[in-house]
Amino acid sequence: MVQFEDLIEKVRRNSPDANIELLRRAYAFSATEHEGQVRRSGEPYLGHPLEVADFLADMHLDSVAIAAALLHDVVEDTLTTIERIEEGFGPEVAQVVAGVTKLGTIPFSSSEERQAENFRKMLLAMVDDVRVIFVKLGDRLHNMRTLGHLPEAHRIRIAQETKDIYAPIANRLGMSKVKNELEELAFHHLEPRAYEALRTKVEDRRRVTEGQIEELRQTIATKLTDAKIPIEYLEGRIKRLFSIHQKLKRQRINIDQVYDLAALRLVTHTAKDCYAALGIIHHTWSPVPGRIKDFIAMPRPNGYQSLHTSVVSERGFAFEVQIRTAEMHRVAEEGIAAHWKYKEGRIGANRDEQYFLWLRQMLEWNQEVRDPQEFMQSLKVDLYPEEVYCFTPRGEVKALPRGATIIDFAYTVHTDVGHQCIGGRLNGKMVPLRTQMKNGDIVEIVTAKGRRPSRDWLSFVVTSRARNKIRHFINAEEKTRATEIGRKLLEREARRCNIRIRSKLTAQSTTRLAAEYGFPKIEELYAKIGYGKVAARHVLGKLVPQSDLSEQAAKNEVSAPTVGNVQPSQERITVRGFDDLLVFRARCCNPIRDESIVGYITRGKGVSVHSADCPNVLNLLYDPERRIDVAWDRHDDLTPYIVSLAIQIEDRQGILADISARIADIDTNIKNIEATTSDDQRGRISVTVEVRDVKHLQRVLGSLRGVTGVLDVERAAR
Repeated sequence: MVQFEDLIEKVRRNSPDANIELLRRAYAFSATEHEGQVRRSGEPYLGHPLEVADFLADMHLDSVAIAAALLHDVVEDTLTTIERIEEGFGPEVAQVVAGVTKLGTIPFSSSEERQAENFRKMLLAMVDDVRVIFVKLGDRLHNMRTLGHLPEAHRIRIAQETKDIYAPIANRLGMSKVKNELEELAFHHLEPRAYEALRTKVEDRRRVTEGQIEELRQTIATKLTDAKIPIEYLEGRIKRLFSIHQKLKRQRINIDQVYDLAALRLVTHTAKDCYAALGIIHHTWSPVPGRIKDFIAMPRPNGYQSLHTSVVSERGFAFEVQIRTAEMHRVAEEGIAAHWKYKEGRIGANRDEQYFLWLRQMLEWNQEVRDPQEFMQSLKVDLYPEEVYCFTPRGEVKALPRGATIIDFAYTVHTDVGHQCIGGRLNGKMVPLRTQMKNGDIVEIVTAKGRRPSRDWLSFVVTSRARNKIRHFINAEEKTRATEIGRKLLEREARRCNIRIRSKLTAQSTTRLAAEYGFPKIEELYAKIGYGKVAARHVLGKLVPQSDLSEQAAKNEVSAPTVGNVQPSQERITVRGFDDLLVFRARCCNPIRDESIVGYITRGKGVSVHSADCPNVLNLLYDPERRIDVAWDRHDDLTPYIVSLAIQIEDRQGILADISARIADIDTNIKNIEATTSDDQRGRISVTVEVRDVKHLQRVLGSLRGVTGVLDVERAAR
């Protein structure tokens, strides 16, 4: 555990003018408040804030940030208030502590809503003072390092959150060291079998590769010295496990086909030296076409600059070389922390700096997104590293996420351009709207007046800006239609009950009726009826006495519709607040028991139930008004669910038998199995199994990932 005096010595060494007295008071206060508290590991709780403070000291941050790190958990985990922190340590420290403190006292309807609002609060605080995220990243890093002491369910939840949110935030801030460690730790906890299998394979390759790397390092050092190009730093390394894992999954290859498993990193003095070194390297070894990237001339949005190239040695050994200056290297490792400046006694970034543009834009685009699931999905998309650089016909650079389409590009130009887009020219050639852009593409958007967004666009757009603009437009139209449908449904119900509804809907009665349901206008209530969230009969009962409702209406009640042979009782899912709605599981994702699910009102069919991470929940279920809470029936008899799995394999004799045996060993029935192979010594196995619930499915996936020769296992759509 870090000792406080060692921390003080480090702070003095990095910043002789630091406010040591502030840190001593913060440490003493934290020690008093956390006295008697222990972590799951059995260690004193005080060790955690000390580790976080030490992390910030290594980043050369100021006394306010380090004091906030020492105090960051006292409000959340003790009876201390923010007001007391401000009184004792000043408004700056209090602001940072408040920014990292979760919303503990406000009631939320779900854990998803709590998570979304906590992230929204943290990001808003980060705009005002980015030290908030430094403390939070330090907190998360130490928690990930000690995650093994938590129960499995907690480990998986925290590791997934780290992979989805915190590692991408570190990446967007250019903090590669933090991002890399967070990703490696998350990979280790989320896929332990795959992690260990890959680690073993890489270690086997390492013994051979390290000798080759050292030989290449000495060769290039000699060449650069002869050319009088200064070398400040030159090292060889093996790529990170998570990076290799991502490449194997993305390209569906095995580790023997990863040609840039090894890499050299050269740090020199000037940008001119970088380009000169690139020429020497290409003169020495053959460059791989299409693998040269110039991030010096065109830096990444997080400020990263470097030259990347992949080359092949005379022995056929492929490797990557990264070339940068010392300042570029410092920015690559520390990111935005390398740009801190003291201004009037306060450390902070200029709000006009490019490193915060993405954050302010993200918050602006999502400020009206109240649905927690939608907010979290948009956040994950926005945090995805921007890797595609395209140009307008005038040469303006647009950076978009990988997979971005013509429609995404159109909305980055202007909302009206996106709404009226009818096509695009990619490098002078007309292409469909779904076309994904590549680095260097020149994109020209073709528009037409009167064109309106299509709901189909939501199935392929990538950026949250495009998705939110399209949703906003369609939601407005949907609400208008729902309002009209709701009005007609109420009028139809009144006719069935022989009631003259128009005479009942006076200005006074409609205002009272809307207020009774919590709406400012009657149109809002009509929309709820149209969406199926409020029953027309129930609203009618508020306008007239129950005794006035005709018995004839009861005789004319239309029974709930069915879909195929599916009945509500067969689906083992209940709709909260309703007992007469047809419920059916969506075939696109085939949710199974205990999986997180979301219901969506489908007019004329009932409620379709999707798994919470189904792509259609993000892409197609664009209207939160039509979502409805659903839950698994606790009285279910645990009838098995049919699940399809897609397994990528190395083509070896006996692997099909090994996979079948692994599935049988965990009491799982195989309904169907098919195997295909290709010319590159790889294959695919499709297997359909019966599982009882999510835990059973996770056991099957984990067991299959441990089979020798299995590259990847994914749940497939039925």
